[in-house]
Amino acid sequence: MIRLCNGTDVAEGTSKGFQLDGQSLLAVRKDGTLHVYLNRCPHRGIPLEWLPDQFLDSSGSLIQCATHGALFLIESGECVAGPCAGAYLLPVPSIERDGIIWLQNPE
Repeated sequence: MIRLCNGTDVAEGTSKGFQLDGQSLLAVRKDGTLHVYLNRCPHRGIPLEWLPDQFLDSSGSLIQCATHGALFLIESGECVAGPCAGAYLLPVPSIERDGIIWLQNPE
């Protein structure tokens, strides 16, 4: 396992970006559960945010690609609107233990 960050670094209802071993990742906490994905839009393969740690839409309920507005469910990474509808963000298995977020398989 690889340490990503402290659990408190990603508060409820927020998102945060990370660089780890050449990989760009994003983490979002919703309803107490942390979700970690590769920071890569399935439509164009580009990062999702324009500003650091800005991955959520204005309502804070969906992940949004800043380039073309695609919207993704936080819980599954499924694109529900935009040019890549039906595609998914790639999840990164993680676990939160003793206040630390660990990646189980960062590749």
